[in-house]
Amino acid sequence: MQKIQLFESKKIRSHWDEEAELWYFSVIDVIEVLTHSDRPRKYWSDLKIKLKKEGSELSEKIGQLKMKASDGKMRATDVATTEQLLRLIQSVPSPQAEPFKQWLAKVGYERIESMQDPEKSIDQAMQDYLSLGYSQKWINQRLKSIEVRKELTDEWKARGVAEGKEFALLTNIISKAWSGHTTQEYKKLKDLKKENLRDNMTNLELVLNMLAEATTAEISKEKKPSGLQESKKVAKQGGTIAGDTRKAIEKKTGKKVVTKQNAKGLLEDK
Repeated sequence: MQKIQLFESKKIRSHWDEEAELWYFSVIDVIEVLTHSDRPRKYWSDLKIKLKKEGSELSEKIGQLKMKASDGKMRATDVATTEQLLRLIQSVPSPQAEPFKQWLAKVGYERIESMQDPEKSIDQAMQDYLSLGYSQKWINQRLKSIEVRKELTDEWKARGVAEGKEFALLTNIISKAWSGHTTQEYKKLKDLKKENLRDNMTNLELVLNMLAEATTAEISKEKKPSGLQESKKVAKQGGTIAGDTRKAIEKKTGKKVVTKQNAKGLLEDK
């Protein structure tokens, strides 16, 4: 799926990779916007040489995708992920890039502060959710869900499950067992891309997701599975218990618990 992103009334070509859950942006378009150069390709060529001299491997990791050019034809062009783009912006000496650099410095400072005092992360998260317009009730549930998730991932680590793909696999098993959808299917239902799924759940969805994860953690502590394969069985058991609860609620209310409603709907209904 390709889409045009607008930045200061300029068009930046972009592509969403659904499988990898990553946005890719045209490097040439970004360079043109940030530098106002009439030769963005030459600017990018010179910048790649400069980055290599500085010891950066960024230019070597930049990929290519076919995107529609100004003449309407599809041509291969260098593309960068959001992370790569932010690194690239740091190397662009331009007034247009300065706000991004200041923002990156601020984010870096706040990250260091939160690592030294985790309570600040919780306070900041609450303020961020409030500023977005979420209700206090929803925020309380969301913060509790973070605590429950952390307890589960700590348990997985203790059982020899690796972060990354193995965590994602177990999360999918839990999600499918309680909601009827894998994480990807759930996000697609809610019309999400890179957005956090839990930030787009209703109170009831959050509660059942927490029940599934908390139950999985408790079963794991009791059964002490070894590694991924044994933890898969526990994940399905924990998710199934919450799934049975979901079905009982739906039978009594006559309404589906898992809905298409996302953050936009949640904020409008507040």
